[in-house]
Amino acid sequence: MKDNRFERFKFQPFIMNAIQGFGFFEPTEIQERMIPLVLSGESAIGQSQTGTGKTLAYVLPILEKINPERREVQAVITAPTRELATQIYQQIVKITEHAAPEQSIMTKLFIGGTDKQRTIDKLKVQPHIVVGTPGRVNDLTAEQALFVHTSQILVVDEADMMLDMGFIEDVDKVASKMPENLQMLVFSATIPEKLKPFLKKYMENPKVIQIEPKRKTAEKLDHFLLPSRHRDKKELVHDSLLAYNPYLAIVFTNTKKMAEEVANYLSEKGLKVGRVHGDLTPRERKKMMKQIQDLEFQYIVATDLASRGIDIEGVSHVINFELPSDLDFYVHRVGRTARAGSAGIALTIYDLSDEDALIRLEKMGIQFQNVDLKNGDFINLEDRNRRKTRVRQADEAALLAKSIVKKPQKVKPGYKKKMQAEMDKIKKRQRKLNQKKR
Repeated sequence: MKDNRFERFKFQPFIMNAIQGFGFFEPTEIQERMIPLVLSGESAIGQSQTGTGKTLAYVLPILEKINPERREVQAVITAPTRELATQIYQQIVKITEHAAPEQSIMTKLFIGGTDKQRTIDKLKVQPHIVVGTPGRVNDLTAEQALFVHTSQILVVDEADMMLDMGFIEDVDKVASKMPENLQMLVFSATIPEKLKPFLKKYMENPKVIQIEPKRKTAEKLDHFLLPSRHRDKKELVHDSLLAYNPYLAIVFTNTKKMAEEVANYLSEKGLKVGRVHGDLTPRERKKMMKQIQDLEFQYIVATDLASRGIDIEGVSHVINFELPSDLDFYVHRVGRTARAGSAGIALTIYDLSDEDALIRLEKMGIQFQNVDLKNGDFINLEDRNRRKTRVRQADEAALLAKSIVKKPQKVKPGYKKKMQAEMDKIKKRQRKLNQKKR
């Protein structure tokens, strides 16, 4: 039987049984470095990209520390989206199912879009672990239905996304009701300047665990560029999806309005399309996520909510209908595919105005292959940078020609003959230059 390297953390048997049930034998880097800190009660900041195993990096040691005999809140875990909170909750439930009755750990999920009064009525018994969105957790605390003052641990997951979505204030209100010696665990892909005052307020000399990805994106992920060339981008997306015939593809747009436009266009073309964006009602979102998990859709159109806040399994293709304004989101988007050693394809449809963004992505280590779509098939194109080099060289030749053919004020004898010879030389040089570049 294969040795399980999680054993050195000395987790309780039910936790080890769950880990083995998941088929995990070796901790990821963030788990390796974060678990001992959490177990020892230290506050810490975990900075890592999506897909590094950070959820288990805090869930496992928190479960180890829970005392089932104390019927009070002992840990609060906050996430920016309902879907992410639900996934964390489900992960905890899968582990605690292995516990014996006397070790039973109660975990409750509190998210928006559910009946608040019914939730309050069920809080006569306080859970050991609270998982939820900051707004709903704060509401229940303000209503004095949920008592977080007994909790020793607060997790802030996807903190930079919390900041972007305006939820840090709610987290702050929840944290202010918790003990002074609070153990705070913050996980974030980036640490923006605007997040630092919040961290400084609650964390004194926290340990910072920064996991640098060995590659910006997965090893088996191929990145392709498709120029729009003034064509209808929605039509290009449709034709690309048909050409790929993916197992499951996500098409990313920057706005909810554009997501609806693209989804409607694809639906009108006869494709069955799922939609994931912030304008869906809670009921619609819940239904949509279930349909996606049940593989009812081959195509999903989404905003960046799905690149960070939702884990969708089995994505084989990602198509960027447009590049995100924050290029870190490119990495998050394409990180939905090529997971757990699988191969994946990321296609970006770009305009000329995207050139600066593409150069910046290339400087981040992304290697693009250039393609076009002709008669339903992808064909390879020469590198777009090569074309720019040729244009620059042609411009230089034109400038050289201008400087030579400038007519002097006094025309000397034989001027026309000499100028014609110089022009012939320039044309010959230009022909050679073009031949080399073909």
